[in-house]
Amino acid sequence: MKPNISYPTEELKSLENKLDVLVDEYKHIKVENVSLKIKQDTLVREKAKLLEKTTLARTQVEAMINRLKAMEQNS
Repeated sequence: MKPNISYPTEELKSLENKLDVLVDEYKHIKVENVSLKIKQDTLVREKAKLLEKTTLARTQVEAMINRLKAMEQNS
């Protein structure tokens, strides 16, 4: 046997409105979350490229320093 619960119409409308607001906020946050994940993936890839470039530059600078030292020793 179901209990007979009756809610005032205004209270139901208020609950419906609150639920609608929550659903809208959820959808907004879900979209924002996807966007942030895409941005994070992009930043991770950019960081990897920058690390690669930094390593290459370091290697080249070290090679130049070694050549300069060798030239200095030959003088």
